Amino acid sequence: MKTVTLYTDGACSGNPGPGGWGAILEYMGVEKELSGGEASTTNNRMELTAVIRGLQALKEPCVVELYSDSKYVIDALQKGWAWGWKKKNWIKSDKKPALNPDLWEILLQLTLKHELHYHWVKGHAENEKNNRCDQLAVAQSARYRECM
Repeated sequence: MKTVTLYTDGACSGNPGPGGWGAILEYMGVEKELSGGEASTTNNRMELTAVIRGLQALKEPCVVELYSDSKYVIDALQKGWAWGWKKKNWIKSDKKPALNPDLWEILLQLTLKHELHYHWVKGHAENEKNNRCDQLAVAQSARYRECM
């Protein structure tokens, strides 16, 4: 299997509000930037969407080194929380509903196709690719904010 690196970030102006996501796929020194947004969303939805869109762009099963500054995404996947929420019909251990089950369903299916390795990075810090994803996400968020 090919090993691909995926950097992701989401942004939201207000929470909820206009939001954007950015992703960078890197394979053998070649990079592909992806981005998009929505008029009314949340930061966590944009974080999830960035990972989903990045994984969906892969044409075959890959080993994916996933870098994200979202503890929500990284912890829920790495620690298996999202699978637990699904098993309990999208109810968390605190008996509250898990948010964004529609996106988690998609993401969990994608994790079955690829072999993911998770890396949490501090946002707005030294990771230049994560910072670039943030720029892409913020630009998309601003684009949707202008449409309002």
